[in-house]
Amino acid sequence: MTAAVPALTVTGLTRVFDVSAPWLNRLIERQPQRFLRAVDDISFPVPRGSCLSLVGESGCGKSTVAKLVSGLIAPSAGSIAFGPGPAGKPLSAQMIFQDPYASLNPRWRVGDIIAEPLREMSLRKGEADVRARVAELLATVGLSASDGRKFPHEFSGGQRQRISIARALASEPEFLICDEPTSALDVSVQAQILNLMRRLQDEMGLTYLFISHDMSVVRHMSDEIAVMYLGRIVEQAPTEVLFAGPKHPYTRLLLDTIPNVQSPRRRRQTQTGEVPSPLNPPTGCTFHPRCPEADARCRAERPEVLAQPDGSRVACHRVAEAMAALAVPAPARGPLKGAGAVRLPA
Repeated sequence: MTAAVPALTVTGLTRVFDVSAPWLNRLIERQPQRFLRAVDDISFPVPRGSCLSLVGESGCGKSTVAKLVSGLIAPSAGSIAFGPGPAGKPLSAQMIFQDPYASLNPRWRVGDIIAEPLREMSLRKGEADVRARVAELLATVGLSASDGRKFPHEFSGGQRQRISIARALASEPEFLICDEPTSALDVSVQAQILNLMRRLQDEMGLTYLFISHDMSVVRHMSDEIAVMYLGRIVEQAPTEVLFAGPKHPYTRLLLDTIPNVQSPRRRRQTQTGEVPSPLNPPTGCTFHPRCPEADARCRAERPEVLAQPDGSRVACHRVAEAMAALAVPAPARGPLKGAGAVRLPA
């Protein structure tokens, strides 16, 4: 992993959608234009050979980030820069989509689906080389060469996602954008696909941007996790740092949803309210209507993302105030008890 030269650098990324009614309707009904800020000024690097996961509830902007990074939609502001690959050229990227039932053409044979990038990008010279490469890719993802003659409907969901992975690998990318690639699969099949992706990453040196709402999945896959809420990153940290000491109240809420077989009846703090509409987000910290620690400052002032001593970055007034308190000289406030990362009461 080369931290000095990230595989991907996202800076100030913003995407705003115009969700207004048609012009004539607005004129007749005297309605204003309406805009949805799906991604709101986020920044992060992805070191080469690592996996960064974006997590959060539905509607937080994760999949929009995936589409922005893959080039399917253009940003409203900010920049997306891929680092240089081994040959000095910018890294190539491919996307693995969420639904293996919808992302494969049902009228094409599997061999043609996987061969399309090879033919379009002229990665192999003749049809014999194309067929050989398709057979190799099918074997790489745990399928047989004879499966190339079948249609997608002849496969299970897990097998279809293996085909999607083989298609993504056909263009020989160094960077894969994985938009909830296991969410449509059974739990046992999810484990198989995740283990396959980990193996491919180790063997090929791939870099992943992994999108998920399942904290158990991202713990298995990630080197670092960024937690999103209403279009913003509210906490980002190395995986084990985040699981050992989550700082943002929203992160603690997400981690509390993970089943614990050792303590199935553990007491959990009740969180009130629902996710606000992104069309009319709350002022200040957008999580304040659901946060048990919110005060007047949280309702009025938007928190900045601040770096922490343990390598995490958090956007929370409570965390910032705790850090400021730790910075006060000892004689002015008495001796501190304990050391290390700041931990707020759960």
